[in-house]
Amino acid sequence: MMTHRERVLAALNHRPPDRVPVDIGGTFASTINFRAYENLKRYLRIPDRPTEFDSRRSATAKMEEDVLQKLDVDCRGIIPRGASVTARDLPDGSYVDAWGVTWAHPQGEGHYYVRAPVLPGDLSAATLKSYPWPDPDDPSYTDGLRETARSLHEDTDYAVILCPPVGVFHQCQFMRGYEQWLMDVAADPTTFESLADAVLEYWVALARNLIRACGPYIDAIFYGDDIAFQNGPMMGPALFRRQIKPRLQQIMDMYRQEAGADMPIIYHTCGAAGSLIPDLIDIGVTCLNPVQVAATGMDTAVLKREYGQEMAFLGAVDTQWVLPFGTPDDVRAEVRRRVADLNVDGGYILAAVHNLQAEVPPQNIVTMAEEAHRL
Repeated sequence: MMTHRERVLAALNHRPPDRVPVDIGGTFASTINFRAYENLKRYLRIPDRPTEFDSRRSATAKMEEDVLQKLDVDCRGIIPRGASVTARDLPDGSYVDAWGVTWAHPQGEGHYYVRAPVLPGDLSAATLKSYPWPDPDDPSYTDGLRETARSLHEDTDYAVILCPPVGVFHQCQFMRGYEQWLMDVAADPTTFESLADAVLEYWVALARNLIRACGPYIDAIFYGDDIAFQNGPMMGPALFRRQIKPRLQQIMDMYRQEAGADMPIIYHTCGAAGSLIPDLIDIGVTCLNPVQVAATGMDTAVLKREYGQEMAFLGAVDTQWVLPFGTPDDVRAEVRRRVADLNVDGGYILAAVHNLQAEVPPQNIVTMAEEAHRL
């Protein structure tokens, strides 16, 4: 029998594990909605106690150790606070984050969304220069981080994944507004590059501080920045390789420099990202998350056949249909299918595609974990 850490590292390094490893809560993109988590705790008969938010914006819960142990989860995430934390609450329930972006919560149980970007419209060099950037050296980002990482690494046998805050291009989208950012990419490269490089400078400095704080006590590093829609990449390959890829390369180079050449790097992008996998491999990414199987061209058998020698996969259990609306038997069949496709000679960590949302019934979450443990 492998330890939890050995099992995850075997998968990430394309060696057959004793069973497929399971992740729930090991990254900020593979965790659980607050309401779904409370339902899960009741289902598991966990003692009644207040649930803490892990991310207000994503409405995700901070998972407790006894819940993770009941599900026999192999990963533990280190998810530091970032500059997206609340700076000011507004009377209508919305809030302004530390970047100055206003977030509002639509009716329902899910994400907050940008209601008012902080840098809309024309963006001059003077505006960008005078913008009050968060401080990447703020000690509150790293307070206690080394102790947490060391405790997880030395006192447990779980795989420890460091998850710096949401990536550079997402942050640009939040600041500009999604539509305006896409217009920048396509038609205003000067504005796009000026903002992207400014955010990149902040982000690299912050992530470097987080990696140095954790030292030798992490087993993988996560990076989250969507580059695809449901039906294809956000932009054509030439534009991606000119505007996006070189900046991602700088981030991956820093990860390798600070954490070591052999450190597994998990890249999160939703959507139909299959055609971009060769570019991700080229910049040093070693694992793709979340493997959004309902998106175009994300057939898990094909992805494994074409890229499985160089790219591991984390995710792939469908969250658009099977987990929220399927029966436990549907969930078992889905787990068996993804394991059969992706776990050949290792290279697969089983998880849900995206964070488990409010409508996912607890019995389906438990079934997903239990079925994986049988395989």
